[in-house]
Amino acid sequence: MGGGELTDAAWERIAPLLPGVDGRGRPWRDHRQVINGVLWRLRMGAPRRDLPERYGPPWQTVYERFARWEADGTWARLLEQVRVRDGSVGAVEWTVSVDSTVSRGSPPRRRCPQKGAAAGDELEDPARASAGQAFGRSRGGLMTKVHLTCDGRGLPLAVVVTPGNVNDSTVLDAVMDEVTAPRAGAGRPRRRPDAVIADKAYSSRAIRQTLRRRGVRAVIPERADQKANRLRRGKAGGRPPAFDRDLYKARYVVERCFGRLKQLRAIATRFDKLAARYKAGIHLAALILWLREPAQDPLPDTT
Repeated sequence: MGGGELTDAAWERIAPLLPGVDGRGRPWRDHRQVINGVLWRLRMGAPRRDLPERYGPPWQTVYERFARWEADGTWARLLEQVRVRDGSVGAVEWTVSVDSTVSRGSPPRRRCPQKGAAAGDELEDPARASAGQAFGRSRGGLMTKVHLTCDGRGLPLAVVVTPGNVNDSTVLDAVMDEVTAPRAGAGRPRRRPDAVIADKAYSSRAIRQTLRRRGVRAVIPERADQKANRLRRGKAGGRPPAFDRDLYKARYVVERCFGRLKQLRAIATRFDKLAARYKAGIHLAALILWLREPAQDPLPDTT
């Protein structure tokens, strides 16, 4: 992610998409200054009160703008609108990769008792997970898991946040439902990738059937225990699932995407109490990745 602020080119792209002034109340603080302040906090992982003076004062303005735009969906909408450009020119590579990574809560978050969770409760129930703000207790303490889908270039398409002890395979449907690439003109956004590349954590008959029902090619290696069980059953075990070893090598892009996102300390370690605020920070980080992607030329007209 680097250590810079919004470039002039990036600012020119998102400035028209930001909320405008309606003429009522006090004027807005400069949007670019505020967004750079949010990026500084994500990059440094420092307390908001330590925000440098060039982004304030007061520091509350930066936080309140960030919280307001999280509540009304502005950060997610910005990410969606920026993807319109690449989707309209066919630049999105629809061989997508799926994986997850764990972010450990900061020491104050690890010590906080989780509302609605009894002793020993692992927050597997969705209602309790929501009450616990996507913190799940494991051997390393309270963790948050980020499930990510990225396109063939390593740019995020969908983000889902769950407690850290939630199994990856149980969240795949929710992650796939979030995959979308809006179109610049008329028509519904594209939601179905050509293929999904995932590791052995997603190897199950149910997942393969789900992807087949969606018309999506599954590129998932078979686990050793599943292979041994299939061979033990002989003909009753059926044929081995199709697996493209060469295409599977492209899975590195999702690991690279996690590495780029976790250059921001507030993404690598969760300092936010609310899961929605943490996810909004990931949306902003993903937005920067899309803005830094070189512009693509429109597809030639072949009609």
